[in-house]
Amino acid sequence: QVQLVESGGGLVQAGGSLRLSCAASGSIFSINVMAWYRQNPGKQREFVARIISGGNTNYADFVKGRFTISRDNAKNTVYLQMNSLKPEDTAVYYCNAELSLTPGNNMYNYWGQGIQVTVSS
Repeated sequence: QVQLVESGGGLVQAGGSLRLSCAASGSIFSINVMAWYRQNPGKQREFVARIISGGNTNYADFVKGRFTISRDNAKNTVYLQMNSLKPEDTAVYYCNAELSLTPGNNMYNYWGQGIQVTVSS
């Protein structure tokens, strides 16, 4: 069974920083994409950032220049460094991974349980 466990959330003042981590564990063969999404009550989950196995990254426009995604392939862990945080960044942040359990082309999508980030004004 695969698990994604997020950590590092919490309360921070506007302009501050937080670093989220997400560790994937279980019978994983390889991880293609690791990503972060966020969601507020009553709203759709939205894409924040992704990093593929080769290191290429993509960001949502609203975090460009403020957030940085990185990964440690040896630890199956993805990080999200969040700087210059704004109150509108307040949300539950979810880790997502596209991975394979065995050699071959079958990829599966997994989500973490989510972690709260609150930015006070």
